[in-house]
Formats: sequence, C-alpha cells, structure tokens
Amino acid sequence: MTLTILKVERIIQVTRLTTGDIQGISGDLPTYESSLINKTGCSLWQLACRAIGVTGKDVQSSMNHTVVGVIPMTSGGGVLKGFCPMVSDIANHLGCKTFVTEKTDAAGIAEAVEKNADILMFADEDRFIALDMRYRKIVDNAVATGRGFVTGLQLMAGSLKDRKVLVLGCGPVGQSAVKALLKTGARISVYDIEPAAYGPLSAEFNNDPDIVVQFLNNLDPALHQHELIVDASPASNFILSQHIKPQTIISAPGMPMGLDKSAMEAIGDRILHDPLQIGVAVMLVDALSRII
Repeated sequence: MTLTILKVERIIQVTRLTTGDIQGISGDLPTYESSLINKTGCSLWQLACRAIGVTGKDVQSSMNHTVVGVIPMTSGGGVLKGFCPMVSDIANHLGCKTFVTEKTDAAGIAEAVEKNADILMFADEDRFIALDMRYRKIVDNAVATGRGFVTGLQLMAGSLKDRKVLVLGCGPVGQSAVKALLKTGARISVYDIEPAAYGPLSAEFNNDPDIVVQFLNNLDPALHQHELIVDASPASNFILSQHIKPQTIISAPGMPMGLDKSAMEAIGDRILHDPLQIGVAVMLVDALSRII
C-alpha cells in the first residue's frame, strides 16, 4: 500500500440532518425515481441491488414479505421531525410493509418486536442502523450510503477503472466510499481537513501492498485535478464554479452539499445527491441479501 499522509487544519464541523433536508421526500419519490433513472439508467431499487451485488429478482420476493419497523429515538438531539415517516415511506416505496412505532427508544424497540417486525430501523447521533431480527445482522447507514453513491458515480461515469476519483471527507461515509472504489479499479485520492481521520484506513490497508490510496493536504489543486468526485464532507460552499469542468461528475452523499450556487449552476444534472433515499435503499437490500 502507498499512503501519503500530510497535515491539514480543521475548518468545518459535523452537521446533522434537518427537517428541511428531508421535507417532501415522500411526495417526490416518483419524481426522484425519474431523475435517478435519467442520470444513472437505474431506479432506486436497481441501484441498491447493484451496490450490494445482487439482482432484483434475488431479493424482490423477500422484500415483499418483509415488515420494517421504524423506531423514533430521543437521545442526543432528539427525534428529528419527519425522519421516521420518511424512512418508512422509502422502505414502503421499495416494496416492504412498514410502520413507525408509537413509542420511542426501548419501548419503541419492544413495540416493533411485538408487532413482528423483521427489520428494525433506528438512529441516534452516532449511528443509523437496520437490525435484521431474523439473522441478528446489523447494516450501517454510513457504509450503505458510501457504497450506494459510489455505484451511482460509476453508473453516471460509465466506468471508474483507472480513472482518478477524489473522495472528500474521510468519516464513516467517506471510508465506505473508498472501500467501494477499490473494487472498481479507480485511482483514489482522499482529502480531509483532519489528519486523524486517515488513521482507520491507514491501519486497515497498511499490510496490503496492492492498495494504493493517496491522501492529500491541499483542497484547491485536488478539486482542479479531478473530474470525478465523491463529496462525503459535511462542509458547504467550498466547491466553486472554477472547479467544475464540462466532464465533472459529483456524487454527493454529504449534508449539506459542498457546492456553492455558482458550482450548482455549472454542474447541471451531472450531480447525484439525496439526504436519505439511496442510503436507506442500500441498507434494506443489504439486509435482505443475507437471506438468499
């Protein structure tokens, strides 16, 4: 493995989804599907299956017979208004039978189990998970989101093999994206403002001489030198119009997006972004793929 780890300064803070981020997801799912198909050639269901490496036929029957219970959690910043109904609506859109528990926290978990939910979905400040009660398996949203948005970038770009891809942010989603990119044959560079964020990947890849990942210390040149970008950073307004080329494609799981207004105008429809849909879809397909 080849690693270049250089010191950078912290300039952003981790953010949390807001009600505004998820408002209107339910009513816009058909429109969202149409846009996703136009950009990637795949529906949400198809993209999630590709991210996990299964066919829709493999898991569709299981999906139609799966009950998902979504549980509000009050720890940390408390229950985000609309979050649980949105997760439930996405799962229902994909074919699951769903409900949101009336109770919260431990009582909500008990309620979901008593109502025979096959998969429990809940989130606090640290993690958003799907817990498969049948096989006692956990699927983490951060991992699922990274895999899903790399799949989306691959579909939009045609192929990532031997192409330079920049991952912005080396948190859980960014780390997942790097691991997914390794399977595509991409030439991977990573930028994060916090040097310590590189530690987990460095430790994991340290004994594998076949893995080549470059960690960068200067954001502006990195943005100018890469046309394929995964924006997994929680920062906003740092990707400018001057960084956008006619061939630039951005897959952006980060909240908020890093593009400023001028960059959004320049990128046009060559950007893939949503607050919940891809991550939730990949979580469910991953959970269901374990039973086939």
